[in-house]
Amino acid sequence: MPIDFRNTNTVWASVLAETLQRLGLTTAVICPGSRSAPLTIAFAQNKKIETIPILDERSASFFALGTAQKSYLPTALICTSGTAAANFYPAIIEARESRIPLLIFTADRPPELRDCHAGQAIDQVKIYGNYPNWQAELAIPSASTGMLDYLRQTIVYAWERSQFATPGPVHLNIPFRDPLVPVPDIAVEALETEFNPEDFFAGLEPIFGGESSTPPSPPLLRGGEESTMQQWQKCRKGIIIAGVAQPQFAEKYCSAIAQISKSLNWPVLAEGLSPVRNYAQLNPHLISTYDLILRNRELADKLTPEIAIQIGDLPTSKELRNWLDKTQPKRYIIDPSHHNFDPLHGKTIHLRTSVEHLATAISPQVPPLSKGGLGGVLTTATTNSPPQIPPLNKGESTPVPPLNKGKSTPVPPLNKGGLGGVLTSPSNEYLQLWRNTEIQVRQTIDQKISAIQNIIEPKVSWLLSQILPPGTPIFIANSMPVRDVEFFWKPNNLEIKPFFNRGANGIDGTLSTALGVSHRNQSSILLTGDLTLLHDTNGFLIKNKFFCHLTIILINNNGGGIFEMLPVAKFDPPFEEFFATPQDINFAHLCATYGVEHEIIDDWEQFKQKLSFLPNSGIRVLELQTDRRADAKWRQDNLGKFAKDL
Repeated sequence: MPIDFRNTNTVWASVLAETLQRLGLTTAVICPGSRSAPLTIAFAQNKKIETIPILDERSASFFALGTAQKSYLPTALICTSGTAAANFYPAIIEARESRIPLLIFTADRPPELRDCHAGQAIDQVKIYGNYPNWQAELAIPSASTGMLDYLRQTIVYAWERSQFATPGPVHLNIPFRDPLVPVPDIAVEALETEFNPEDFFAGLEPIFGGESSTPPSPPLLRGGEESTMQQWQKCRKGIIIAGVAQPQFAEKYCSAIAQISKSLNWPVLAEGLSPVRNYAQLNPHLISTYDLILRNRELADKLTPEIAIQIGDLPTSKELRNWLDKTQPKRYIIDPSHHNFDPLHGKTIHLRTSVEHLATAISPQVPPLSKGGLGGVLTTATTNSPPQIPPLNKGESTPVPPLNKGKSTPVPPLNKGGLGGVLTSPSNEYLQLWRNTEIQVRQTIDQKISAIQNIIEPKVSWLLSQILPPGTPIFIANSMPVRDVEFFWKPNNLEIKPFFNRGANGIDGTLSTALGVSHRNQSSILLTGDLTLLHDTNGFLIKNKFFCHLTIILINNNGGGIFEMLPVAKFDPPFEEFFATPQDINFAHLCATYGVEHEIIDDWEQFKQKLSFLPNSGIRVLELQTDRRADAKWRQDNLGKFAKDL
């Protein structure tokens, strides 16, 4: 019997846990405490829910965030009363901004023990402000059938609100009176004879957001004087921006973007934190070096678009944002959620639909491509299927007209891990300019970085994009790692899965989130700097409850490398002490404290060898010691030069 009738609190808590289990909950993260004992016992006794005890509330909340990122299902998060609940706040903010479903259950004192110095009692009602999708305080537990009906349906609603219409956190504050432990209460035990679980839980089935959350095609795509799609089809200077994204079905997501790109004959500017760069074979018009290209002002002017389709969040690139702000193209934002994705406040129209749905909506209305369309593509007037790209023979390269007159630049073949391409129409000069520039800048980057022998930060992300085992999940920390990934992550066909906390862009909880992503998952990677890792070393306490493997690639430049790229770096003092904040930590000793494997990487061959095969279990740290100032100077000296002479 899943319902515990020993007393009122055990009935209440076990109905809550059983309802969630039947709705589809698989994981609950529980922090220790007395007031939350009824919830802890109920979840621990439910054999169909994995319950994970984690000491530190902030670490626990980010671990829960990571498991929800990976599974695309809500994870339950439970704590006792008092300041324990306050430590969940940063992860709840991130869940809101990144649209990650979380269910937060904070145990609380009953009303008569509040505002009277009863101890461990703070105001927990709406403690998370406006960040939850929905929040409420439950009634005091009662063992009546009517109140159990209320509890069940409130939990159903909480589960739904964590996923619809936009995923995010839901908070329920739950007061408990004594006894908090499962001591028997004869009056409650008698209720068991009246309780029919089959009838009580009848109709409860798993509810998953991914099954029915795609809205219908927006009206702007259907008919009218001149439909949006007709405007797109007429535009020869259009771009598609694939921003930061961690979709559940990455290949389907990337295929949809590719289908739109090929239908419109527009380039796709793909952020390094988008899976699009890791499915390069799907998209012949993939542009990965846009940040570097746009540093060439003459080229940036020539590449001014008339229309931009933005998929989800904007990329990290400040160069891209400034360029869009300056050129002010008509911009369409594609995302089904209710969020505002336009920090530039431009001429934007938000089409609240998924990119997958947009691809199916746009494809049947694409006219047949003839002369002046996409070169090398065969279509007929009677087909509704998307254009088919003729495959390249293995080892072949297809010449594309160069930017500089008289030179010819081949496109690399579609081999595993490489970037493929197709022949473009000479009439589409705008697309051709993007593609040729991409090819030449990519070759310049590859030549420059491949020749570097010393350990330098920018080479890490460039190399990772080529050597990780296929399908590897990688969590990319904020600050410099995300920027180096955007600059240098090379398009590949390895189907690598990027994860990140780019909602609020903080460094807190990074290790714990990465552990949550990799828990019971494929062997995974965390790419992080030293300060970010130090900010969350309590995450190592999860080690004994962690099932899978995480390799932490630690870039140790003894401080905040991102600040070296900002104007404040010129003002020292106080720069070094108050911004760079070097900690002078011996990570070998730190890792030994937690029983975590540690190794210093001295050369690139050693680095490649350590990542060619990932272990199945445990946590290890591969530390690369770098020079913060020298690496910042390398970026400052080179980022603006890669496209300078084109």
